[in-house]
Amino acid sequence: MAREVSESCMDSLLTEIVSSYCNRFYANKPELAARRIEAIGYQVGHQLTERYTIERPRFSDHLEAIKFICKDFWFELFKKQIDNLKTNHRGTFVLQDNKFRWLSRMSGDSSVEISSAAQDSSTMSDNKFAQATSMHLYFPCGIIRGALSTLGIPCAVSADISNHPACNILCVFHELMRRLVCDSDKGVAVSLHEFKWTKRYS
Repeated sequence: MAREVSESCMDSLLTEIVSSYCNRFYANKPELAARRIEAIGYQVGHQLTERYTIERPRFSDHLEAIKFICKDFWFELFKKQIDNLKTNHRGTFVLQDNKFRWLSRMSGDSSVEISSAAQDSSTMSDNKFAQATSMHLYFPCGIIRGALSTLGIPCAVSADISNHPACNILCVFHELMRRLVCDSDKGVAVSLHEFKWTKRYS
């Protein structure tokens, strides 16, 4: 029987990792702290994927690997599947979790109306919340990057939580990244927002 860890323990561990790297080890170097947190997530994703795919045949293409992340891998982590998957069919995928569990306990209600006298302090509080939340996102981004790398898909992973607690995870495969760099070197303007997105999740 597989050993399990309670959700509260995992939440506390993630909070402690972020706090230690941001406030103790690299208090004045947030970029380095972010890289270290992402690297820890990468190792976790690598090891979990090896465990979860040990008896699986090799995935035939990138889409099958992404679907594995959205369904089986996400379920093992959060006891639910990704709510939505979109792709531009050019090597970029967006994984959407409408209530990302690791952020659901973080408070940040931007809908509360405030007086003009409290505007500055509220803005500062919002900025601190955004910074703290962004640091927490490096860990799951590292997990996804590590998982996909183990499946033979090198990529860049980032996250957006503009609709907190919903979380959109953007995966850009290195093949697309090289193409964007080449187009940029040629003077061709390229934007991911220009791509046509379609749902690919069944």
